[in-house]
Amino acid sequence: MKVIVPVAGIGSKLRPHTHTQPKALVPVAGKPILSHLVDQLVLQGADEFIFIIGYLGDKIEDYISQRYPKLKSSFVIQEPRLGTGHAVYMAKDKIDKGEEILIVLGDTIVDFDLAQLRKEDRSILGIKKVDDPRAFGVAEIDDQGTITRVVEKPAIPKSNNALVGVYLIRESELLFECLDKINRKKASNTQEFSLTDGIQKMIEENKVVFKTFQAGNWFDCGSKESLLATNAILLNRLNTESKKYNFSNTIIIHPVVIGANCKISNSILGPNVSIGENTVIESSIVTDSIIGTYSHLETAVLTSSIIGSDTSLKGLRQSLNIGDSTEIDFT
Repeated sequence: MKVIVPVAGIGSKLRPHTHTQPKALVPVAGKPILSHLVDQLVLQGADEFIFIIGYLGDKIEDYISQRYPKLKSSFVIQEPRLGTGHAVYMAKDKIDKGEEILIVLGDTIVDFDLAQLRKEDRSILGIKKVDDPRAFGVAEIDDQGTITRVVEKPAIPKSNNALVGVYLIRESELLFECLDKINRKKASNTQEFSLTDGIQKMIEENKVVFKTFQAGNWFDCGSKESLLATNAILLNRLNTESKKYNFSNTIIIHPVVIGANCKISNSILGPNVSIGENTVIESSIVTDSIIGTYSHLETAVLTSSIIGSDTSLKGLRQSLNIGDSTEIDFT
């Protein structure tokens, strides 16, 4: 079984951070979003990945190659970027005839049991009940738990079962055929199309039966606020108290994760703080925040902030959303 991971999106809701790096590489709870996904799947036995890259895709390829040198992985460029359906369609030449595939959106973190999914005799999609499903793909389900219809971001949802971005597809050849029909039809006007469009065509035209599974925790990383909330939840799942830090005149209030080679003094950090490698923090207070790598904070008081990498920040008391390669001096 191969895992297809679309990571070609531009992540506009996480700007300015996504001006300089792909959304999938934005850090949360001590490592990039994409690393949470890959680590989870490798731990459950997945051994071959196809990454669909586009915007700043070279950074994705470099990261995977360096972080997971033994992972069997390939990279397919999605150009132009015409939605998730088109992204998955781009992987068709990498999939053997009759081979089942797992599709996991690269900007999502979902708890699920891959071994349990593979015991099912049908294709199966992950869902989660949400209060407002209009921003997601939505599955309409009958009394037997069978999907009757899927629709992407409906204006008037008929169900609150949101698709969480995890799809185990047994009829991969048929899915690619359906995506190909949609792609050919829309090629003339370059319209985007979603993966749900292909799945709906499989349901309507080929009477394919899709089942659902209720996902465990589903972490949203789509905006500053949701990313910080996810950071706090994931940090609380880690046993950070067992990690002993020895910094001069500094108080650590767990949960906190601090990368290697950091220099911290005369500061208070936490709770719910992630700090990247090689960062310097002096005479500062940081709570509920994510700090990138190679950054320098001095006499700063930060809460609910995301600070990018290679950033210098002095003399500040604010809530900020600052991208990479930024220098700010309020002294």
